[in-house]
Amino acid sequence: VFVEDGRGLNPLLQNLGMAIHPPLLYIGFIGFVIPFAYAIAALYTGRLDNLWLQTTRKWTLFTWMFLTAGIVVGMLWAYVELGWGGYWAWDPVENSSLIPWLTGTAYLHSVIIQEKRGMLKIWNMILILLTFTLTIWGTFITRSGLISSVHSFANSGIGPIFVNFMLVIIIISTILLLKNYKKLKSENQLESPISRESSFLLNNIIFLGIAFATMWGTIFPMITEAVRGVKITVGPPFFNQINVPVGIFLLALMGITPLFAWKTTNLKRFLKQLMLPFSLSILSLIILYLMGLKKFFPLTTAVISIFVIVILFSEFYKGIRTRMRLKSENAVQALVNLISRNKRRYGGYIVHFGVVLMFIGFIGSAFNQEMETALKPGESVKIGNYQFSYNNYHIFDRVNHNVKTISMNVSRGGKLLGELNPEKRFYFASKQPNTNIDFISNVKEDVYLVLADLREKDGMASIKILINPLVLWIWLGSLVMIIGTLVAMSTKLHTKES
Repeated sequence: VFVEDGRGLNPLLQNLGMAIHPPLLYIGFIGFVIPFAYAIAALYTGRLDNLWLQTTRKWTLFTWMFLTAGIVVGMLWAYVELGWGGYWAWDPVENSSLIPWLTGTAYLHSVIIQEKRGMLKIWNMILILLTFTLTIWGTFITRSGLISSVHSFANSGIGPIFVNFMLVIIIISTILLLKNYKKLKSENQLESPISRESSFLLNNIIFLGIAFATMWGTIFPMITEAVRGVKITVGPPFFNQINVPVGIFLLALMGITPLFAWKTTNLKRFLKQLMLPFSLSILSLIILYLMGLKKFFPLTTAVISIFVIVILFSEFYKGIRTRMRLKSENAVQALVNLISRNKRRYGGYIVHFGVVLMFIGFIGSAFNQEMETALKPGESVKIGNYQFSYNNYHIFDRVNHNVKTISMNVSRGGKLLGELNPEKRFYFASKQPNTNIDFISNVKEDVYLVLADLREKDGMASIKILINPLVLWIWLGSLVMIIGTLVAMSTKLHTKES
């Protein structure tokens, strides 16, 4: 069929997020080529000291920051554009960006041990080589046409090129690793299971465990189709069952790690430092339980989040108090100088605080409320503490699509919170419908409205209402993570910050 001006951009992509999300992910993927290239060069030349790590640290942080931002903007796009009320569905293409993020995050933590103690040299090489390979794998997943996803491209002949490229990377990397195996031996050994080195190593194992589980769930349909001729897919329950408890454990480890010392930790001192955050966590457990938060995973996540926040704030407090005593600075000066003189450490703490905020946001998904109903103008409906009153509807044309929209007032406790105007669109060129949601957001919850259909003759509107608690915390947490990464990146090369 001849279309004079083409069918236009897919309606799902006509969103500001799609002008931002792909470039961010692109930078997050290709940026890993720089530490990868330095690692290959170090292996090829035999110059396996820490210079290549120090030289590429900013590049790695820069790339990791863009990959983080790209994933989060993709989550936001899914939340506001797809009309299902969620932000993460364990979609194969979503997973293909998450997996290198997980291994890249493990690498960022692991290199600290090499710089401090001369350990895990071969492990760090494997991690950065693996991370870059996984970015190629992620591109292959997206472009091969082997998986079904709202994010994927059409099937093309480019898939085999990426497969061959991955094989070349794996073969060359393996040969160079074997050639330099003896040179990559650790200078020191793990001295105690209760040490910062041990916690970082466990951190690495967990990140790789989540990455492996996510990859297995992603490629499982392809494996079953190749072996049995039937594509068996796994859904969110599989990923959640494995990754949620492991992720909560990782959150707790993130809190405990600052309390560990290098080499070995004084157990008496460690328990003393643990007393305040542990006590406040137990108190918060009791309070939250009495307030009605009784589901195991949300309650556990909330308590551990409080535990981690107390430890992070304690780290800042101890540093500020020391500077106020020794340098005669006020609290603000002490905070600024504390961070500026140890940007890598405290930038990392800021990133971790952002992670905690995101976990708090994730808790809300266990308490989502949803209602589907049909209303005529003048009618109203209640869900939870909210009253939705249907005012009127409009049908009109814009430049490239027809619009059906409704106006609905949202109130709580008799107080008007605002007006929502969701739309149902039909694009002329592509002949595709699209849903444009509307929502009210605050720190407690989002009020999310979807127009499924609108009958022209009487304005009967089929709507879906969702109350999504704590979603705003996810976006705030991601912003804090970006700020923390920028702080950590602002250090000079070859600094010896602790």
